[in-house]
Amino acid sequence: METVRFDELDLNPKILRGIREMGFEEATPIQSKAIPVGLEGVDLIGQAQTGTGKTAAFGIPLLMKVDSHNKRTQSIVLCPTRELAIQVAEEVRTLAKYMSGVKVLPVYGGQDITKQIRSLKGGAQIIIGTPGRVMDHLRRRTIKCDEVNTIVLDEADEMLNMGFREDIETVLEYIPEERQTMLFSATMPKPILDITKKYQHNAVSIKVTKKELTVPNIEQYYYDVKRKDKVEVLSRLLDVYAPKLSLVFCNTKRMVDELTSALQGRGYFAEGLHGDMKQLQRDRVMSRFRNGKTEILVATDVAARGIDVDDVEAVFNYDLPQDDEYYVHRIGRTGRAGRTGRSFTFVKGKEVYKLKDIQRYCKTKILAQKVPSMQDVEQVRLEKIMEQVEAVIEEEDLRSMVNMIEQEINESDYTAMDIAAAFLKITLRGKEENEKAAMENFEFGDTGAEDGMVRLFINIGKKQHVKPGDILGAIAGESGISGDLVGSIDMFDKFTFVEVPCEYGKEVLRAMSHSKIKGKSINIEPANQK
Repeated sequence: METVRFDELDLNPKILRGIREMGFEEATPIQSKAIPVGLEGVDLIGQAQTGTGKTAAFGIPLLMKVDSHNKRTQSIVLCPTRELAIQVAEEVRTLAKYMSGVKVLPVYGGQDITKQIRSLKGGAQIIIGTPGRVMDHLRRRTIKCDEVNTIVLDEADEMLNMGFREDIETVLEYIPEERQTMLFSATMPKPILDITKKYQHNAVSIKVTKKELTVPNIEQYYYDVKRKDKVEVLSRLLDVYAPKLSLVFCNTKRMVDELTSALQGRGYFAEGLHGDMKQLQRDRVMSRFRNGKTEILVATDVAARGIDVDDVEAVFNYDLPQDDEYYVHRIGRTGRAGRTGRSFTFVKGKEVYKLKDIQRYCKTKILAQKVPSMQDVEQVRLEKIMEQVEAVIEEEDLRSMVNMIEQEINESDYTAMDIAAAFLKITLRGKEENEKAAMENFEFGDTGAEDGMVRLFINIGKKQHVKPGDILGAIAGESGISGDLVGSIDMFDKFTFVEVPCEYGKEVLRAMSHSKIKGKSINIEPANQK
């Protein structure tokens, strides 16, 4: 397909300025096809994957149509997750940077609705939100649709998978019939087609071909791994390749929690992300991942929607994705901005056949690899140390050190080789000890606890039939601290907050990292500030 430049699309100069500032000159395939259709004001069905530039494909037509002098709502965009809604809002806001008077407002669950209502009272031409929260505002009349001329359904297949069909249809019933409806989806199952037939008229279909979906800068490998060996193999790959930031995908929330605990227990800076976590907790996890404090993010597919971090060097499919499309979504998180990336997929038994289907779908090769041995891991560590040694020899003055070694050789039976080997052994041993201690050398910061206490988050609650006494007993039994020292225990349906004295905080975290409460494995970590 011939490339199309944005300045060839007859766009508002102010929008073009925003596009140029973002560093874009040429439109992606979905943008070059969808923007002209969107500008015509007709209904549109766009089939494209995450990472193909869909946001600008519908965002630019929305901005071209908006009346900046009218503060009332003119466009609504529905997204499956809070993270995606925020990301889309930020991108549309960036495109509109030089358009005075245009307000883009994200609304979503997990945020105080009274704050949203105050923001809405100030007026917002473009609202981007999750179906449930948008529907709530419509019923409250805090969002009025009288002048809405465009609605966009982004990641429509994901919204249906998450059970939002009724919410979507309710929202659509509020929108005036004289409107433009744009729908974007990675796949087109029957429920999506049903919605298009019911709520769209003479829609123009646009599809990005499958061969345009894969990212060429990604080295793709797979390993034949038994379930019980997955954690060990993952650890070895992390040690061998030492990626700066890694994303590990699991198919279930339970597996995210279990794997996160297992990695933390091995000394890795890992955190989990899934839909059952409190929103403040999810925000904290994402912030730590973006700034590099968390090196490994373990997530479900839905929770990972909207994650946009350029420095991800490796993606691990700990569980084989259930849909071919998800494989593309997952590995597309690495190899961004011209960088090379790696993806590693674990399979066993019949899963190999599923992997072949994925290869055919992606029109790519996923190469079989041998699991690194412990000797391989040790060799990598040695090579890294030797690289450091070579750099020190080249760049630093070593005369005083050489004199000390010569003196030791003259006064003992040791050779220079013996001394060098001993230093290397000490270095390796020290590295291992440092890795074990790494998780202990952190500060709790403000967790929202009483003075002298730290507040801890545990991913288990009332719905698991757990009582405060169970929490208290587990902490006292595992860590050895007196139950009298444990502070307030606040239990919710799916999680619990507990306060312990500051001086025992690290000990409790360490002791509870592999614990079970009522037979259920738990994840425990410092809580967010209240």
